Amino acid sequence: MTSYAPENLLLLGLGLALLALKLWALVDACTRPAPYFPAAGKLTKLAWVAILAAAVLLGGLSVLGLFGLVGTVAAIVYLVDVRPAVRDQRPGGW
Repeated sequence: MTSYAPENLLLLGLGLALLALKLWALVDACTRPAPYFPAAGKLTKLAWVAILAAAVLLGGLSVLGLFGLVGTVAAIVYLVDVRPAVRDQRPGGW
């Protein structure tokens, strides 16, 4: 089995896509104002940045590993739940 087998390329592509998702969540959390997080009833900005940074650093390109799965779930929770709530704290959103 070579490293260019279709299943390996599929996992690499999926890993890159999930890494991009985690990086998007991390960058978004870094750009939001800190007071908006508790105002939205969410964890603090520092807590979310730490969680998402750990997701990127520990999960990396891993798709099937424990850290990869947990990091992906954390990024999805941030993007689906936290981001809209924090964004709504600012007039007009962004």
